[in-house]
Amino acid sequence: MRVLQLIDTLNAGGAERMAVNLANELQKMYGQSFLCATRSEGILKESIATKVKYLFLQRQKTIDLQAIKLLVGFVRKEKIEIIHAHSTSFFMACLVKLWCWKVKIVWHDHYGNSEFLQHRPKKTLKLASLMFSQIISVNSNLERWAKKELNCSEVKVLPNFIASNIGLKETTLKGEYGIKLVCLANLRPQKNHLFLIQVFESLVKEFPNTSLHLVGKDFNDDTSERIKKLIADLQLEQQVFLYGEKKDVGFILSQANIGVLGSKSEGLPLCVLEYGLAKLPVVSTDVGDIKKVINHEQNGLLVPSEHNELFCEKLVSLIQNENERLRLGNALFATVERNYSFSSIKKDINSIYTKVLHES
Repeated sequence: MRVLQLIDTLNAGGAERMAVNLANELQKMYGQSFLCATRSEGILKESIATKVKYLFLQRQKTIDLQAIKLLVGFVRKEKIEIIHAHSTSFFMACLVKLWCWKVKIVWHDHYGNSEFLQHRPKKTLKLASLMFSQIISVNSNLERWAKKELNCSEVKVLPNFIASNIGLKETTLKGEYGIKLVCLANLRPQKNHLFLIQVFESLVKEFPNTSLHLVGKDFNDDTSERIKKLIADLQLEQQVFLYGEKKDVGFILSQANIGVLGSKSEGLPLCVLEYGLAKLPVVSTDVGDIKKVINHEQNGLLVPSEHNELFCEKLVSLIQNENERLRLGNALFATVERNYSFSSIKKDINSIYTKVLHES
């Protein structure tokens, strides 16, 4: 099986992590694996296994003839059978198929605003989907949307999976001794960092030694500026810390006490699986498919989106009860190990690829 994972960047986002994780695992599974970043590299490049054949296109524009030529040449040389295109890279996959028509396209939909699909642009995607052999959706909302809106009859939900961390130790969390809350999320509007900061403002009045640590890519845009302004306006600079994107996620989480997520919209966020792997108790908004991982009060705590007071109450309950933190963290770890490791989806991914290759 010769499968190419195609992704636009190697920044530390959920789609990018999945592309790299799949490339690494398929190398072990099939004996060969391929990965291509089309537009830019990033922090995840260092996570690519040495035996994975890697290509960077340096694409400068939507239709970049030089980049297309380079990828077509790679597909032909390596005898690629399937292009597994993640998120917006589907467009590049379709352009390649015009020259390599025998290649099958599997499109992996990681769309983060799955609670607001009515606003999703679909014209180009709908046309491109005529060339897809299979669509993989990361949650049931995206699956229903694809079946209704796109031109591909084969749609399947496949949950994200988590790969073990490599043990890099670089980042030391700032702040005083006390409870450390951590949020792994790029600074995007749907991740709703403003909500978390507002909740934290209420929390810190009762627990002044508590700190909030925000780990994720800073795009230096309006969202980023609003986050930084709110931290300054609330005079929380000594208790709320921004780190940017980091490679040593496992080490960072080992220093934290509680994992948090305040998103307005989600698929199945990898950060929740990362928290579980680190045995962290979690308080999260109840959006997307998070409830498929977190069973409220069994292995984590769920709160409706934008419910500041309730979110704060749940944090207080964990801060005051170390035994409950340990119980929930261990329970989430067991869930992740059982249902969200590569071994749990290995059979499904192989079945998808096999079926695609045998279609007429």
